[in-house]
Amino acid sequence: MQQNNLIAPIIVAIGVIIAAVAFAMVTTLLQSADSGADLRLTRLEEAFDAEAAQRARLEAEIAALKADLARLRDDMSLLANRAPVAPSTDITSPTSSAEGLGAPEDEQHMEETEALTEQMKANRSKFNQGITQPRNKTMLGLLGRPREDLGTDCRGITNPRLKGLVETRQIGPIKATMLKPALDSLERIVAKLKEDEPDIYAKLGTAGALCVRLIRGSTSSVSNHSFGTAIDITLEGQLDPFADGEMQIGLVILAEHFNDEGWYWGGGYNREDGMHFEVGEETLQKWVDEGLIPPP
Repeated sequence: MQQNNLIAPIIVAIGVIIAAVAFAMVTTLLQSADSGADLRLTRLEEAFDAEAAQRARLEAEIAALKADLARLRDDMSLLANRAPVAPSTDITSPTSSAEGLGAPEDEQHMEETEALTEQMKANRSKFNQGITQPRNKTMLGLLGRPREDLGTDCRGITNPRLKGLVETRQIGPIKATMLKPALDSLERIVAKLKEDEPDIYAKLGTAGALCVRLIRGSTSSVSNHSFGTAIDITLEGQLDPFADGEMQIGLVILAEHFNDEGWYWGGGYNREDGMHFEVGEETLQKWVDEGLIPPP
């Protein structure tokens, strides 16, 4: 009987020992597992931080490349949007054409002021305030495609609607083929110029206006000269050099008159094109709202 009485406590004791050993083993395993999980989590966090840093570097590089591409496109557009200058042996009397690609200057000139064609650095940020450079999408939306078969050479307008809105007109010393509202606006500019700046008026000329073509290097973008809303201005027949950091004094003065009429001045580009003037988006939309340009 005594033996039987001892078996039960022994079994309980063995159970307690086994339970204690099992608890100790489980605790050890859990601690080991937690330590391994912490280590893996730390490594994953480090890898994530490294990937995030690499992604940030790549995004910065992509942003820089996009900015470079935008500048290159802007430069290409500026160069392409210059109307080709008609060849001439006498630079003060360029030949004209039916499409207004060149224009004769008035033979009557006032006393010349050489300072107007001298180069200067201008505070370009003061110009084009509230005037948006016309985007291709806007031009096509408001005026339509000038013609279907566009190339890099100058051609005429075949779009009947747009063609009906364009005419050739002698305006003071210059002759240009442009959109009728643009010519009306140009007449106001030249009239005010004659009154306020007779020396500039006397030297006024053009290197071209209407020139229907694609931007050179592009298979889809249309040059702004194609719509009859842009003109390149010369003084004494001299072309203002592109993107040289300076512009003719006369063009800087002239820019204020164009800005007053809602024209965008190319001198405000990152790489300036001082001789280039084009009707701003807001002005074009205003002409549409006023019925001067019928909706497509």
